[in-house]
Amino acid sequence: MKGPTSSDKRLRLFENRWLEKLTVISVGWFVAIWATVLTYLGVTAWGSAPVITALGLVAAGWLLFTGLEYVLHRYLFHWTPKSDWMAKVVFVMHGNHHLEPADKLRALMPPIVSFPIGIAVSSLIALTFGQTGDWLFFGFVLGYIVYDITHYASHHWPMSNRLATRFKRHHLLHHFIADHGNYAVTGLFWDRLLGTKINAADRRVRRSAAGKTAGVSPSFPGADVDEAPEPAE
Repeated sequence: MKGPTSSDKRLRLFENRWLEKLTVISVGWFVAIWATVLTYLGVTAWGSAPVITALGLVAAGWLLFTGLEYVLHRYLFHWTPKSDWMAKVVFVMHGNHHLEPADKLRALMPPIVSFPIGIAVSSLIALTFGQTGDWLFFGFVLGYIVYDITHYASHHWPMSNRLATRFKRHHLLHHFIADHGNYAVTGLFWDRLLGTKINAADRRVRRSAAGKTAGVSPSFPGADVDEAPEPAE
């Protein structure tokens, strides 16, 4: 499998070419790496808890990830620091994705970021729950994989069925209508629960602004924000 390479057309984040390569990952490599990790976690967790308990822990781990996904996206990735240095860090973490959302090699979190976070979470869970926490961490990692694949798909795959369209529209509204809302990618209920779901008023304001400046209505691939109705809740 050929590894991802930086392109002259891609926004360059680091002058060092090796460090730059660590900021990108292809969907093929992502699947290969995380399928291996998930298999290893499943094997090591096997037998550490009864089946019903294990399933409950996996569900709890998934829920835990969706909460972390929301918090990081809302409060860290969209943080506006006062110092120029920290502003650059935030841009490297997430701002570049908003600047070039169509970049296929930066639609997934590279291991240089996800592995340290995973190790920290795994250590915390192990200290708190012991071996039983293995299934909790399995659910956490499974939630992460589904999150990143959903994020990638929202930008690069058709996602034409009703459920998939709901996830795609929810995320692309965040990119193209109001980046102060719709922070969740998979745990959509968090935006509704915490009052950050982009509503019809947000879309009308954007449509009006676009009409005044460009004479056209805003749109994005896969979802016409002016014509397509919201999916039923």
